[in-house]
Amino acid sequence: MTLLPATMPAVEIREPGGPEVLRLTTRPLPVPGPGEVLIRVAAAGVNRPDCLQRQGLYPPPPGASELPGLEVAGEIVALGPDAGGWAPGARVCALLAGGGYAGYASAPAGQCLPWPDGLSAAEAAALPETAFTVWTNVFQRGHLAPGETLLVHGGTSGIGTLAIQLASALGARVLATAGGPDKVAACVRLGAARAIDYRSEDFVEVARACTGGAGVDVILDMVGGDYTARNLDALAVDGRLVQIAFLRGPRVALDLRPIMQKRLTLTGSTLRGRSVAEKAAIAAELRARVWPLVASGRVRPLLDGIYPLAEAAAAHARMESSAHIGKLVLVPDAAG
Repeated sequence: MTLLPATMPAVEIREPGGPEVLRLTTRPLPVPGPGEVLIRVAAAGVNRPDCLQRQGLYPPPPGASELPGLEVAGEIVALGPDAGGWAPGARVCALLAGGGYAGYASAPAGQCLPWPDGLSAAEAAALPETAFTVWTNVFQRGHLAPGETLLVHGGTSGIGTLAIQLASALGARVLATAGGPDKVAACVRLGAARAIDYRSEDFVEVARACTGGAGVDVILDMVGGDYTARNLDALAVDGRLVQIAFLRGPRVALDLRPIMQKRLTLTGSTLRGRSVAEKAAIAAELRARVWPLVASGRVRPLLDGIYPLAEAAAAHARMESSAHIGKLVLVPDAAG
C-alpha cells in the first residue's frame, strides 16, 4: 500500500486578476469521493478556460475543486467507493472539472483514459481537454464525415493542433487559420491541406477557392464576434458552424437568410458543466476511436512549453500572449 503525504503543492487563485494572482501554496490531499480515483499528478495541462477562471469569468461547477486545472496525467494511488475499472498503480490521463494544478487530483473514474504508450507525462496531460472538446464538437455535433472539408480557426492552439491531426487522420480535408508564417507552416506540418494567414488573407475567399466555390462543410470556431457572419459565408450548403469560444465577443447581429438558403446548422457546446455520465460516454468513444490513432503515432499532442508548477503565472502569460503553438503544461515541483 502506498503511503500518501498529508499535504501537496497546489496553485491557487488569490483573487480575480492577471497571471500574477496565481500563487503556489500547500493544500491537504483531496479525498476521492464515490466513483472517483486519486491521481498523483505527473503533469497538468494549461487551457484558456483556466485563464478565464483566474479572471473570475468562469467559475467551477458546484462541488468541483476551486483550484484551476482541467486535465492531468499521472498514477492512480487510491480509489473512492465504487470506483470501478481501475486499480492503484494504473497510469492514466484524466479530464477534471478543476484541481489539476496540484500534486494530487481526484477525477471520476469514467473520465480517466489510459496513458498512451510512448507519450511523455506532458504529452499525456495535454490530451484530455483537447480530445474531449474536439471529439464532441467536430464529430458529435459537427458530424464531420470522411471526404468533407473542415475549417479550423486558431489552428495552432491546443484545440486547433489536435483538430487538424484528428480530422485529417479520419479522412477529412482540413483548412486552418493562423497568424503569421511560422504558425501557418506549423498547421501544414500537422496535416492542413491549406493554412490561411488571417493577417494577410481573407479566409472566406480562400475557403471558397479551395472548394471550387462550394464552401466548407464544418467550421470549428473559437473567435465569434465579427467572424460569425463571415463563417456563414464560408459554409457550403448543409454546412455546420460549431462554436466553442468567443474571443472577439459573444454577441453578434446576423442576417438569417444565408442560414435558411443554405440550410446551415449553428451549434456549440461547453464541456466543464456536463454530467459525469456524459463525459464518461465521450471518454468511451475516445478510447475506441481516437486512442488507437494516438497509439499509432498519427495523432500526437504538440507541446509549446513545459513549466514548473511554481511558474504557472508564466504559463498563463504565454497563453494570453497567443504566441504559443500547441499546448502548455505544468509539472509539479514535488508530488509528495
